[in-house]
Amino acid sequence: MGRPKQFDPDAAVEQAMQVFWRKGYAATTPQDLVDALGIGKGSLYNAFGSKHALFERALVRYRDDQAQALVDMLERPGPAKERLRDALRLLVVMDLGDPDRRGCLAVNVAAELTGADEAATELVRRMFDRTEGAFRALIEEGQRAGEIAPDRDARAIGSMLLATVVGLRLLGRVAEGPERLARVIEATLDML
Repeated sequence: MGRPKQFDPDAAVEQAMQVFWRKGYAATTPQDLVDALGIGKGSLYNAFGSKHALFERALVRYRDDQAQALVDMLERPGPAKERLRDALRLLVVMDLGDPDRRGCLAVNVAAELTGADEAATELVRRMFDRTEGAFRALIEEGQRAGEIAPDRDARAIGSMLLATVVGLRLLGRVAEGPERLARVIEATLDML
C-alpha cells in the first residue's frame, strides 16, 4: 500500500501560482516551490512531474479563478458601460492594493515567455481570446440596448479593450496612485 499524500495537491497548485505570479517562471526555483508548498523535492516531482507541469497547472488555476472573475463581472446584469467601468476600476484597485504589485499573471507570462514556451503562450493566448470575446459580447449588448453606437465595430472595440486591460495591468505595477489609471478608464469609456 502506498503512502498517503502529505499535502493537498489543489492547495499546492494555488501556492505555486502565488510563487510564479510573484517571481516569474524563470526566477522561481524548485527550492522556492518546495519552501512555499512545504513538501520535499521528491514529493513535488512525484505529484506534478516537473516545474513546468506545475507552472501550467498554476496558469490554468489563474485562468479559472482570476481571469474568469473579470469575465463574470462583464456578464452580470446592468448597463454595459457601467459594468465595463466597474470591471476596469476593480482591476486598478486590485493592482494598487497588492503590496507586491504583481499585476496580471497572464500579462506577465506573455512578457516573459512568449517565443520561449509554446504551451504557456497558448494558455495565455486562450485567456486573452476569452477576455476579448467577453468584451465584444458586452459591446454588442450595449449596442442592442442603445448605449453604444450600433455602427461601431464590436470586434475592434473588444480588441482595443483587451489592449487597454493589458496596459492598465502593466501601468498598475508602477503607478504611484490611481490618477493616471482612472484617466485611461474614463478616456476609454468616452470613446465608446
